[in-house]
Amino acid sequence: MLNTRLAPIVCGLLLAIARKPTFSQSIAKGATDVTHADILTVLKMAQTDQQLKVVDIGTYNVGVGILHRGAMKSGAAGVSGLSHNQVTEVYYVVSGSGTLVTGGAMPAPKTEAADSATVKVLVGPSTSGVFQNGQSRKVGAGDVVIIPAGVPHGFSEIVDHIDYLSVRMDPDHVLPAGYVHDAIKR
Repeated sequence: MLNTRLAPIVCGLLLAIARKPTFSQSIAKGATDVTHADILTVLKMAQTDQQLKVVDIGTYNVGVGILHRGAMKSGAAGVSGLSHNQVTEVYYVVSGSGTLVTGGAMPAPKTEAADSATVKVLVGPSTSGVFQNGQSRKVGAGDVVIIPAGVPHGFSEIVDHIDYLSVRMDPDHVLPAGYVHDAIKR
């Protein structure tokens, strides 16, 4: 379950890295809710990454996704992961644990297809592949990790599972403003 005691920390973190928005017709004029019920509804169906909502707040878009990863262990060649060209992610671990690896070199990156859900809905233009020499750290429920755009990231080991919320800062407006996951449309 979500740890409600850490919600103020996540909100404070987001405010600390936010820039003052400029206003126009297409920009959200008030707060946007992503309820606990919304998160749980989409998490139940999440095999991997599911975007919940994307909001245009002026100088950038903000997306909120929920991710589920099952047990896994990477091979000796390195860690499989992604690097997002323009979107910064803030992970908040909801349940489970794993070893997250960030940084390092991705010697043979593959560009994600422009028409893929990864690019069109989740995180914008990205590359994927095996990367090496990153920084490993164990993460578990309640932990927060900020992954800047351009930084390779992936899990080297998940013993049972890990569920985590991802808040995505999109200064280039590559995410689809106004997006709401079908399961939580009202």
